[in-house]
Amino acid sequence: MRDAAPNTVYLADYTPFGFIVDDVSLTFKLDPNKTRVKSRIAFRPNPEATDKTFFLHGENLKLISATIDGQPVNTEQTDDGITCPVPDAPFVWEAEVEIDPANNTALEGLYMSNGMYCTQCEAEGFRKITFYPDRPDVMATFTVSIDGPHPVLLSNGNPVKTSEHHAEWHDPWPKPAYLFALVAGDLVAHSDTFTTMSGRKVDLNLYVRRGDEGKCAFGMDALKASMKWDEDVYGREYDLDLFNIVAVDDFNMGAMENKGLNIFNSSAVLASPETSTDVNFERIEAIIAHEYFHNWTGNRITCRDWFQLSLKEGFTVFRDQEFSADMGSRGVKRIQDVRM
Repeated sequence: MRDAAPNTVYLADYTPFGFIVDDVSLTFKLDPNKTRVKSRIAFRPNPEATDKTFFLHGENLKLISATIDGQPVNTEQTDDGITCPVPDAPFVWEAEVEIDPANNTALEGLYMSNGMYCTQCEAEGFRKITFYPDRPDVMATFTVSIDGPHPVLLSNGNPVKTSEHHAEWHDPWPKPAYLFALVAGDLVAHSDTFTTMSGRKVDLNLYVRRGDEGKCAFGMDALKASMKWDEDVYGREYDLDLFNIVAVDDFNMGAMENKGLNIFNSSAVLASPETSTDVNFERIEAIIAHEYFHNWTGNRITCRDWFQLSLKEGFTVFRDQEFSADMGSRGVKRIQDVRM
């Protein structure tokens, strides 16, 4: 049984990971109780690291197989992760694990919400999906393949290939594992487009459960206003071809800024004039802006370690406060912020 007492972590103990991750490929075969996840990860020694221990975080994972450069390896697995001898040269780690999303009541990693698959990986949820150096200073490009019975299969980045019950995604921008996201479900999209300051067309989707389509318009308008404001004020243009938001009823945070695939608690993105107050609309506008602004302050520029959390969050809060002030009354916004 795992010790429930948390480990104390000190900033002074920080050391860089012993290996650089160049590329990550993940394949998901979705099943409520027996989802299979295959990973293919390209590692090479980190010349700036002194500790060359190869340790991958992993929790509640059933290991099916593990190889290095195609050859089976003898691993040592604990409640916290896995280790094994590795070459002092670039190598490819491949592993297959089995996880149980339906019984993942912690709502971290991959879990199910009323028949829909969903992820939450900040801060350390990715280690419940597969073995990986689950720390924010390890960044890599991700390619994701998803097989499942649902009509909508989403992940980070741009779509590569879609067919019935299959989808492939590629995120060209290196990211830490806490920004990984996957959603699969019977969803409908409220769609729109945004033309960036350089003339690129970005497709926008707000995915919801059937019956909530009438609550999406304000959220979509808030997203487009946020994208325009970030260009006008900070010169930051969105850097993918697609931006998706998914509304989830059972989500343990208000919203999460996963690269290109933001996941929101439904209460933080859906609104209608018949049932929502002015305060609801203001809150939704601010949260959508905050998560979108993280695309640059938090995603493209991220933390070295979790002691730097206040840097990405503090700057992004400042940006969303300035956005809200420009969208409404600067004086009223200042009073609201001081009262907080």
